[in-house]
Amino acid sequence: MGKMEWAIAYTSGQGIQKDYGEALTWFRKSADQGNAHAQYSLGMTYENGLGVEKDYAEAIKWYRKSAEEGNADAQLALGRFYASGRGVEKDVNASIIWYRKAAEQGNADAQVFLGGCYAKGQGVEQDFK
Repeated sequence: MGKMEWAIAYTSGQGIQKDYGEALTWFRKSADQGNAHAQYSLGMTYENGLGVEKDYAEAIKWYRKSAEEGNADAQLALGRFYASGRGVEKDVNASIIWYRKAAEQGNADAQVFLGGCYAKGQGVEQDFK
């Protein structure tokens, strides 16, 4: 199995005992080699405190690496962080940029968030269309 397969196996407990610490090790090995999905998974791990202490700065770091590789889920996650101000300075314009990148790739959740920004006029001119 490859690094990502080991990480997923340890996360899900498929065929082996669930172990978030071991999964983190394998996600990191894969992420360090530029795997955008592993980078996103590390972001989730740190955001949710799975096998590690919650660390929004570390989550954002890994989401950003993944988002810059074009991962729509990571782009959405960054948008949420900028919209809420968790771990970063609140920046509605940055949240819209990341929502739009994810939405243009067909990420339905990002499309909903971006639509909400237009409906409320948050960071963009209000536009109900």
